[in-house]
Amino acid sequence: MDIKDYNKEQFKNVCFVTGTATGGKTTISKALAEKYGFFRYDVDVEFDRHKALSNPIDQPYMNKEFKDADEFFLRDKDEYIDWLINNTKEQMEFILKDLVELSKNQKVVCDLHLNVDEARQIANTNQLVFLIREDNTNIIDDYINRKSHEGFKNFINSSTNPELAKENCNSVLRELNEKRCKDIRNSEYLYIERNANSTVEKTLELVERQFGLIK
Repeated sequence: MDIKDYNKEQFKNVCFVTGTATGGKTTISKALAEKYGFFRYDVDVEFDRHKALSNPIDQPYMNKEFKDADEFFLRDKDEYIDWLINNTKEQMEFILKDLVELSKNQKVVCDLHLNVDEARQIANTNQLVFLIREDNTNIIDDYINRKSHEGFKNFINSSTNPELAKENCNSVLRELNEKRCKDIRNSEYLYIERNANSTVEKTLELVERQFGLIK
């Protein structure tokens, strides 16, 4: 099923935490789940299971194989961006099916990647927040230096030219972030932009208010 086959009513028990890379999605969704006892759904954690359910004909991007880190990170930037966008789109079919089932009898907080048009299909403004980050920092270093991303860090460092691999990956993420941030800022949804003065506590409070968890 495509996202257009779903409606907002099916996701009324889901709090969506979305946005751009290194915006704080993982941290905030974990904090919400821990504080309120929500079921936390992380699309990155579910990817391998979804891939096992997929097939190369219907989900060619999810099933694309790369022989090594060079082939993955040093490819043409436009090709890299195309793969990231379509890989996410293909996985969405599995994500939405999971969320419908998981949220039937419990509250779910979902850490995922949505663009504005996708958000409008499945989420009211009071059940979704965009956490964004758009600055000139090295996004990839921030990403790989988290304990939960140790595997990704090892993979990128296995390249024959790790610095070039990081530079290319960072360029791709920055370009994606810039476009998404523009769309998000022009949307009706709440967005919270991470900066040098941001704290987990303050961001969590803003998200809690958005979801009606506190006044």
